[in-house]
Amino acid sequence: MIVTLDGPAGAGKSTIARKLADRLGFAFLDTGAMYRAVTLAALRNRGPWDDPDALADLARECRIELDRSHVRLNDEDVSAAIRTNEVNTHIHYLADNPAVRERMVELQRAVAAGQNTVTEGRDQGTIAFPNAECKVFLTASPEERAKRRVLELQSRGEQISVEEVLAQQNDRDHRDSTRAVGRLEPASDAIQVSTDGMSADEVVERLVTIVSEKTKQTNG
Repeated sequence: MIVTLDGPAGAGKSTIARKLADRLGFAFLDTGAMYRAVTLAALRNRGPWDDPDALADLARECRIELDRSHVRLNDEDVSAAIRTNEVNTHIHYLADNPAVRERMVELQRAVAAGQNTVTEGRDQGTIAFPNAECKVFLTASPEERAKRRVLELQSRGEQISVEEVLAQQNDRDHRDSTRAVGRLEPASDAIQVSTDGMSADEVVERLVTIVSEKTKQTNG
């Protein structure tokens, strides 16, 4: 069974998807980490940001391995390095590149093949796994999402204001929602869940119920 969790940055997808996978005993696929890994590779390569073909070639050359708690890029553990604000501000060069997205979707499908998986991202229910048995679209208010991102960055020693994060976030939301391929939008059969005012555990409980209901429908 494939469970997709899509939604904008800061909606809590990664944390919630990981917790949900643990509750269900499913594999967890953090697709955002994949894009962050190739962005880190591009930063180290100094782009070239104005050459989409070169960025696509770089993405194809990257070896990305994911497990429950680590992300490896070309055999190097980059779990912390991919979570910086510098990666966050450059990720759109890779995420907006159709050839890069095509490669990432190939990898995502390969990872999930033959196993029960909870996968999170922007286009999991629409592009990567359009036939997934259970699709969820997580949302939260822009202000709530920005506050969560600031706390995350501060926990890693980066100081940035809510206003700065909100401006970056709004810009990214616009790009994510208007890109030609893999744009951020709920699948027509996705269940939308707002995480405002809810703890991660409360959201997970709601999603466990949704998955249980979908399982019954699928098996019935």
